Amino acid sequence: MKNENMNDKYFEQLRQEVLSDVYASHELSRTLPESLFPLHEHSARATAQSITDELMLDGNARQNLATFCQTWVEPEMHALMDTCLTKNLVDKDEYPQTAEIEQRCINMLADLWNAPNKETIGTATIGSSEAAMLGGMALLRNWKARQKAAGKPFDKPNLVTGPVQICWVKFCRYWDIEHREIPMEEGRLIMNAEEAVKRCDENTIGVVPTFGVTYTGQYEPVKDVSDALDALQASKGLDIPMHVDGASGSFLAPFVEPDILWDFRLPRVKSINGSGHKFGLAALGIGWVLWRTKEDLPEDLIFYVNYLGGNLPTININYSRPGAQVVAQYYNFLRLGREGYARIHQACYDTAIYLGEELDKLGIFDVIYNGKGGIPAVCWTLKKDAKLGFDLFDLSQILKVRGWQVPAYSMPPEQTSLVVMRALIRHGVSRDLISLLIRDMKRDIDELSANPPAKKSSKKHSSHNHSGRELTK
Repeated sequence: MKNENMNDKYFEQLRQEVLSDVYASHELSRTLPESLFPLHEHSARATAQSITDELMLDGNARQNLATFCQTWVEPEMHALMDTCLTKNLVDKDEYPQTAEIEQRCINMLADLWNAPNKETIGTATIGSSEAAMLGGMALLRNWKARQKAAGKPFDKPNLVTGPVQICWVKFCRYWDIEHREIPMEEGRLIMNAEEAVKRCDENTIGVVPTFGVTYTGQYEPVKDVSDALDALQASKGLDIPMHVDGASGSFLAPFVEPDILWDFRLPRVKSINGSGHKFGLAALGIGWVLWRTKEDLPEDLIFYVNYLGGNLPTININYSRPGAQVVAQYYNFLRLGREGYARIHQACYDTAIYLGEELDKLGIFDVIYNGKGGIPAVCWTLKKDAKLGFDLFDLSQILKVRGWQVPAYSMPPEQTSLVVMRALIRHGVSRDLISLLIRDMKRDIDELSANPPAKKSSKKHSSHNHSGRELTK
């Protein structure tokens, strides 16, 4: 009798869960666990609804003008990714067609980035930062090999970069490399050839121009730096290779400004990393790195494993990862082609220029960068003579009321007095959305002017530094 009562109680509870509105169910009569691992299983419907409700508190990704990453993809891409969520990309023997698609993407990128022959080797990565790390590791190993062959010390490597996103700071710290980062100066916010060359010596493993600087969106002058390094080799015998951090620009310039020399057309460029989930238009979680020839990728960075079936090579720092992002990238390559990428990116540039012009009309901003000579983005600061009771941090904060995420930040330590705002114009950020942003910005400027916020401590807006400088990339 006791067991029958228990069964009746169980089936009655089950019936109620099936019939009840999800918010009237027993499952949603409690808050979600936050620290202790749950003891019991729960219904899929209620669990999914609870998590979905919490995620409403996130910002709207489409209004996030801080991120470089793609926030809109076609429904066909979603469907393709669903078919590959459970396929581990590293299991090339079990999923040979997914592996074939990865290699096709590498071949297409070699063509896009003007590799000189069929010896180009590369790999997909979780993102552009992993790709950059692999490129840096190859520079380091090759430099050590050259130093050993010449009977020279190899314990004090250095790397020359411009003002960079956090991945290169991490690389130098993780691998114990001196980071010779070119500081910003009044009137120069990126690397130039002169500043790069004067930091080079026989211990320089490479020079890394960024083709789309995180802070401003500008392209660093890869060709000028390459020419300067050619001259340095002619005068001092130092043969210093280049790796191009093409996270954003590598998927922009080939379609919109193909005459810019930044890629493998420059013999000194030995490797390039690119971010497929930025202006490559794929969903989050895909980067790429290519080396000019097999000789530019040290053999000891390639590992062979046979416990997944077959004796297969792997180059990555990460190991298991879904094949979905690679398939999504391949879909974009086939779906859009050079023509489609050019149309999409040009529309983004046109919208960025429109935003810059509208900001100019407001009369209180100096537009530092308006989408010309770099990625489709706009970077601006307050005019020095603007007599306002608020700053850009206040404006950034009040814009969030309507869902806009437009970052305000101070430049690196050498330029702490320069505070800027930046907006990325990605695929899916339409002219209409930007017109709404401008309208909301006008309203918020009026509100801040009429009701200036209380003065804040300067520490709240302190500059980023190498221990915590991580702008959204």
